[in-house]
Amino acid sequence: MLFIGIPAFDEAPTIGVLLWKIRQVFATFSREFEIVVYDDASADSTAETLEPYARVLPLTVIRGEHRLGYAGALDRLMRAVATRSRYPRRDALITMQGDFTDQPEHIPELVKRFEGGADLVVGDRAADGAAALPPPVRRLHRVAPWVLRPFVAVPGVSDPFGAFRLYRIALVRDMIRAVGDAPLSRGTGWSANVDLLLRATPLARRVETVSLPPRYDLRPRASRVKPLADAVSLYRFARHAQSHRKSAPRP
Repeated sequence: MLFIGIPAFDEAPTIGVLLWKIRQVFATFSREFEIVVYDDASADSTAETLEPYARVLPLTVIRGEHRLGYAGALDRLMRAVATRSRYPRRDALITMQGDFTDQPEHIPELVKRFEGGADLVVGDRAADGAAALPPPVRRLHRVAPWVLRPFVAVPGVSDPFGAFRLYRIALVRDMIRAVGDAPLSRGTGWSANVDLLLRATPLARRVETVSLPPRYDLRPRASRVKPLADAVSLYRFARHAQSHRKSAPRP
């Protein structure tokens, strides 16, 4: 089983079309799948948009009554999927954004490496795609590696900030056992993805990366990235992470 986990906050303009694109991918890529959306107390019509899709797709919607933020939504998603899996060594969770940034047609590339034995597959944004990034994202993307590198490192991963990843469910369960009731990620925004990566890589038997360029040009809303504030947040996270683990070596 492949679980597609999507944290969503005010994504009514895109979430429905994204679900349909995922369905189209699996129409030709024959794998059993289930979509799990965590609606992080959206204030728009995200909940109403999801309702008809739940009747025609293998879709579970988890509705949050109070906004948790991106890291909290990912935590709820990963814990929910970990309990739903019957075969944790054979099942996987793919996390992706709900705004078209991550493209469903790239899912087979992640799954190919999982079926080849990887416990964790990281979608790296292509190095030559910087020109296509929105200005706020481009500025943060230039600064973020310099902010992070002195404190933490993820060997073999050039872009630890993206959300598009595949986790073997057995790995997710190991991560949950390691933290107990504490959050799987204490970061915010991009640092939440870095924190999950730092937590997952020491527990994964095999980690692979695949270049998957994002598509910011398809997103109807403006970027939520705030370069200065997010860079400061990432710096604080990196300093805190250094006190616990200076690097995440690949097993």
